[in-house]
Amino acid sequence: MIQDTANTDSKYQLFIEKTAATKMVWGLLSKEGWANSHSAEDEEVAVVPFWSDRALAKACARDDWRSFTPTAIPLPEFLESWCVGMADDGTLVGANWDANLSGKESEALAIALDILTRIKDTNSTLALKNYGSVDEFIADINQSDE
Repeated sequence: MIQDTANTDSKYQLFIEKTAATKMVWGLLSKEGWANSHSAEDEEVAVVPFWSDRALAKACARDDWRSFTPTAIPLPEFLESWCVGMADDGTLVGANWDANLSGKESEALAIALDILTRIKDTNSTLALKNYGSVDEFIADINQSDE
């Protein structure tokens, strides 16, 4: 499916800005686990969608995901546990997908880096569990890319 690149990029940017501001990410959770899909580019690659607010997540809780409930994830947990773990597993992040399950798919550490950079650029703070500072986390991500 061909996606409108400008709209996809806009939804991605909204995801970065809003999650950095609210310090919260939303996913869809059911008794069976978190909603997930496969990449539009490669059916062998898993994608876990996340949203920047509850309403956007709720709009996708339909059809196969109708039994799923929008569930908040604190941003530090999302960055340190989800993104790091998903990167290790080769799982992508779907950012602010629409009700047609269309949107940008990104590498987990790339999205973490974009959020952390936004937090740093806005002089915001984030209480991290595994890192002494946002700068330390950014340095660790950049080092893993080398």
